[in-house]
Amino acid sequence: MNIEIRSASGRRPDLRRIATHPDYWYPVAWSHQLKQRRPLGVRFAGDPIVLYRGASGRAFALEDRCAHRQVPLHLGTVQGDALKCGYHGWTYDCAGKCIEVPYLGPEHLPNGVRSYPVDEIDGLIFVFPGNPQLADARKQPSIGAKADRRYLTRRLKREVACHYSFMHENLFDMNHQFLHRRQMGLIRTQCLGRRQGETWCEVDYTFKRAAGIATVGEAAIRNVVGRLPSAGSRDLMTIRTEYPYQRLKFWATGGGDPVLDVWLAYTPWDRQQRTNRTFGYLSVKKPRLSAFLYLAWPFIARFTDNIFREDKDIVEREQAAHDAQGDDWNNEIFPAICDLRELLARCGIRPE
Repeated sequence: MNIEIRSASGRRPDLRRIATHPDYWYPVAWSHQLKQRRPLGVRFAGDPIVLYRGASGRAFALEDRCAHRQVPLHLGTVQGDALKCGYHGWTYDCAGKCIEVPYLGPEHLPNGVRSYPVDEIDGLIFVFPGNPQLADARKQPSIGAKADRRYLTRRLKREVACHYSFMHENLFDMNHQFLHRRQMGLIRTQCLGRRQGETWCEVDYTFKRAAGIATVGEAAIRNVVGRLPSAGSRDLMTIRTEYPYQRLKFWATGGGDPVLDVWLAYTPWDRQQRTNRTFGYLSVKKPRLSAFLYLAWPFIARFTDNIFREDKDIVEREQAAHDAQGDDWNNEIFPAICDLRELLARCGIRPE
């Protein structure tokens, strides 16, 4: 049974105005982007953050503004594990404390800037923008199948001009396969079941091709080239939103390990949260003859890029429609998406 969430006034809240909750780890950059002695400016929901890698090799994150004249600290220089503003040379340690003003004595040091907990996991840099006391308890040991050597993995990265909830809905609802008919032919989707908890929900699907044939990229992902499905067998896809992340696993005919494992996070970039940076990993299980997968990798990249490009275009059009209407006119009838919308509304921050 679906319980529709409504505000105190009895009106259903506009999901597109519910902010993502800051008390979680959010990716803001790839590890390879952060070079020593080269600070990097990023954002979370409009708040400027500077990342820098100290002499120790560790990554640190501070509020990206000098407490003096408010200029961005990412224009400064790294000294040891400290960051020096490029304007007057005010220096901040990795906790945000001002430790030097070149033209003042140590007894006249002003207040510092905010620091953020930072973690690097599987090549991604995460910050914890919320209550730092919750940071350690909500760390993730790994991301998807990135660290599993049985899989070949590629980075997923994109800036998308829409609210993060559109991204969650797009992946969770596999009934939109008609959108991808040019890439995959006509695919019929069947929902097999759904489950939910306080901070998560998931849905299962199976698929049947109604028309068209698989491309080389799709076939390589399925890991079933040259193999026919057995009688009564079927593919299985499970998509799980475990707030605020999403994960998709796909088992081809025959079972075993997933042949496809996708992990995604949507980091809001602007203060209105109408733009997000999508970070993720797409991992494909290596077949016995793994050389085939490496040969097919360019086709897999092209196939998945085409799918993501179509998804990006459609969710940005959804955002444009919302902005033109001034409210969430979503007329949702699919139970799995109703579950998801309730979860996002329950876990996010509602406008006052």
